[in-house]
Amino acid sequence: MNDDAAVAALQALVRIPTVSDRDPDKVDTAAFDELLAEMARRFPLLHDNLELTRVDTHGLLFRWAGASEAKPVVLMAHLDVVPVEGEWQHPAFGGDIVDGSIWGRGTLDDKGSLVGICAAVERLLEAGFVPAQDVWLSFGCNEEVSGTAAVLAVEELTRRGVQPWFVLDEGGAIASEAFPGVAAPIGVIGVTEKGVTSVELRVEGRGGHASTPARMGPTARIARAITRIDRSPMPASVPEPTIELFRRMGRHAPLALRPLMINAGRMKPLLTRALIAAGPEPAAMTRTTFAITTLSGSPALNVIAATAKAGVNIRIMVGDTVAGVLEHVRKTINDDQVHIDVVEHNEPSPISPMDDAFGLIESTITDLFPDAVPAPYVMMAATDSRFFTTICPRVYRFAPFRMTKAQRESIHSYDEHLGVDAFLDGVRWYRRLIERLPA
Repeated sequence: MNDDAAVAALQALVRIPTVSDRDPDKVDTAAFDELLAEMARRFPLLHDNLELTRVDTHGLLFRWAGASEAKPVVLMAHLDVVPVEGEWQHPAFGGDIVDGSIWGRGTLDDKGSLVGICAAVERLLEAGFVPAQDVWLSFGCNEEVSGTAAVLAVEELTRRGVQPWFVLDEGGAIASEAFPGVAAPIGVIGVTEKGVTSVELRVEGRGGHASTPARMGPTARIARAITRIDRSPMPASVPEPTIELFRRMGRHAPLALRPLMINAGRMKPLLTRALIAAGPEPAAMTRTTFAITTLSGSPALNVIAATAKAGVNIRIMVGDTVAGVLEHVRKTINDDQVHIDVVEHNEPSPISPMDDAFGLIESTITDLFPDAVPAPYVMMAATDSRFFTTICPRVYRFAPFRMTKAQRESIHSYDEHLGVDAFLDGVRWYRRLIERLPA
C-alpha cells in the first residue's frame, strides 16, 4: 500500500457518516455496513491474513499471530464519529484535500488512527513481515456514546486468556502550542484518564399558570443548585504525571518559567495555583471539573415548569472517586428537593507505569518526531481504552499525528482536518512501533 492508497483510504472512510447515537434506533446501520465493506476493499491483506471476531453490532477484533504470544499488544481505534455541528469551511463528510490537509469529521477522532493502523499492517503484510508478538487490533463502533463494543472486546480477550503487555489507544498527539512559551512540540502520552460521571439534577413541582408564580419553583431551585455547583470547585492538586510533564517541558520553557517547571515536584502548591490562574484548560489539569451541559423546563413561556432538569458532566481527577464527587455535589447543593440521578459513572483510570512499554512508545516518538519532547500526561477526555485496564496494567493513549492547537480545538467541533504529511508520518510511526516489538 503506497502513500496515495493510504490517503485515499482515509478519504473514503471519512466520507461515510458513521455517526453513533445513544439511541440504537437513531443509528444509520447502513453507514456502518458500508464502512466495514470499504475497509475490506481497502485493506485486503489485513482481512485475508488476520483472524477476525465481530464484536457488538459493528466492532472488529483482529488477531495478527506473531512469532510469540507471550507479550501480546493491542492497538485500538474506533469507527464512529460525533454529529456535525457548526459552519465548516469544507464539507464535513467530503474528505477533501485542501491546502495539504484532509478535511472532514473523524480525520482526527478517530479514523486517522484507524486507517493509520490498518495501512501500517497492510504494508508489513506486503513485505512478508511477522511481528515478534501477537498484535490485536480492537476497533470499536460506539466509543463516542460510551457503548459496549470495548467492554465486549475485553470479555472476548479474557475468554481467550489474553493478557496484553500494553494497550495503545487514541488520546495524545504531537502537540504544538501545548503550553505558553514552549516552542517545541510535546509528544504527550496519556498514562491515565479522568473518570467520566454524568448526573441529572431534577426538581418536581406543581407547575401552573405563569401569572401566579410561587417562590422557588422548579426552575429557580434548579438554577440555585447549578450556581452552587459552579461556585464550589473541588480541591486542586497536581498528580505525578502532570509533574513529570512539566519537568520535561521545563528545559524548553522561557527562562522565567524554567525553575518552576523543572522543579515542579518541589513546588506543587505554586504550580497548582499557576495552572488555575492560567485559564480553564490548564485548570482542568488540577481538579475534578463540573460542566452544566443540558437544561430543560417548561414547554411554554406562559407555563410554570412542573419539572426542571439539568445535566452535569463530571470529569473526575486522579485521586478523587465517584463516591466522593457525588457527596460533594449533595453537600454543595444542600437541598433535599433537588434529586440527583446518576446517569453513568466511571472511576479515573489507574496510572500506567513508565517502564519498558512506555519506553518503546517514547523512543518510537523520538525516532519519527526528533523535534518533539515525549512526556506523560493525564488525559481529560474518555476513551475505550479505560475498559482495558481490567486486563492490562499498561494502557497508553497516543495518536502519532502532529496537531496544532486549532486542530485540537476542532475535535468534536467544526473544521476538523489532518495534514496529509502528518497522516503519512503517523502510518510510518505505527509501522515502526510494530517492527520494534521485542521478542
